[in-house]
Amino acid sequence: MTEPAPPDALSPQPLLRRFPSIIWVMAALALLVLAVSVMNPAFGNGAISTSFVKTLGKTLCLCLAALAMDIVWGYTGILSLGHMAFFALGGYMIGQWLMYARTEEIVVHALASNPIPPTPQEVAQGVATQIFGVVGGSDMPAVWTFAHSLPAQLALVVLVPGLLALVFGWLAFRSRVTGVYLSILTQAMTLALSLYLFQNDSGLRGNNGLSGLQNMPGMRGTSQDLLSVWFFFASALALALIYLVLVRAVAGKFGSVIRAIRDDEARVRFLGYPVESYKLTVFVATGVICGIAGALYYPQAGIINPAELAPIASIYLAVWVAIGGRGRLYGAVIGAAFVSLLSTWFTGGRVPSVPLGFYTIDWVDWWQVLLGLAFVAVTLLAPKGIGGLFDLAQGLRTPDRKGAPLGPEDGSLQEQEAVE
Repeated sequence: MTEPAPPDALSPQPLLRRFPSIIWVMAALALLVLAVSVMNPAFGNGAISTSFVKTLGKTLCLCLAALAMDIVWGYTGILSLGHMAFFALGGYMIGQWLMYARTEEIVVHALASNPIPPTPQEVAQGVATQIFGVVGGSDMPAVWTFAHSLPAQLALVVLVPGLLALVFGWLAFRSRVTGVYLSILTQAMTLALSLYLFQNDSGLRGNNGLSGLQNMPGMRGTSQDLLSVWFFFASALALALIYLVLVRAVAGKFGSVIRAIRDDEARVRFLGYPVESYKLTVFVATGVICGIAGALYYPQAGIINPAELAPIASIYLAVWVAIGGRGRLYGAVIGAAFVSLLSTWFTGGRVPSVPLGFYTIDWVDWWQVLLGLAFVAVTLLAPKGIGGLFDLAQGLRTPDRKGAPLGPEDGSLQEQEAVE
């Protein structure tokens, strides 16, 4: 008679034991926040510059977008080449309020010297002229209806990317478009949206985009030194909270189902799971996460234009996740941070050029080539990315089940039994 298993064997392991990366990621974030708190130019010793604080804050936002990409691609198997569109839309939504409120302050201050106080209509007309004069307009477009309201624009940061992801995902997934065809469709969506926003009559100032986003309305006396630290703290907090939420999500049944969809979608559908609903949930949720990341990123960047929606940006996002190690949330964070900071170093003119006699390698021009070669090398030689190094350190190995792997990557649970 078989002896019953002890209670501990039947109970699930604690989350921290199953995902020790939580401790390491949170510890790294805490150390980074502590270092910036001590060395920032606002209330620290000034060892790092305001521009570098902004660079770190923007890097954390890109890490947040990479987390979303890892969920949709690494865990669910949907190679989306359009998630940076949601990222940019979040930036546009918060950028509308920032630009409107800041311009309103300038117009009110300019009209304050008039003998007769300006009417609200005069102020609104002055704001519209100031914002859209650069594209030959003087009227406020309908897409700016809620630009005067911060709560409304914050809601749109979530609603606009989420609604676009919902409509696109519903149309694509109900038609059961998968694989490379879905990737092409997401890229086409991004390109179409980018081309539309380049037009002056789109209501978002065409290729001029939205500028001056680093100036916070109502904070004329607050220095950029302090504002950069605040946005850095907000970016770190958002990354930490969303990382914990996503780890919790992939640790449960939901995570098991989406990984099964990645490995064998037909079998999951045969078992009775609503595959399209799971994929749509992931697509919308990750689109919203990218929107939030963009809303934190562009006030630190100071400007946003339609070029930010170019398909190449979403390809970069996939490259970061691949280099870091897809299917590992900490890998996405590592890949985005590593490539982003390295890109800043190479394109910032700090790396000396390499004279070859017949040609001089200028890293500002050759950085993208180097990034492409790194992506190819990782794909061919280290498909687990940088995150695979942590697997080796922990002694984790791909299970050796007799038979050929049928899944999309090593470690998939689908395998064909060997014929004896």
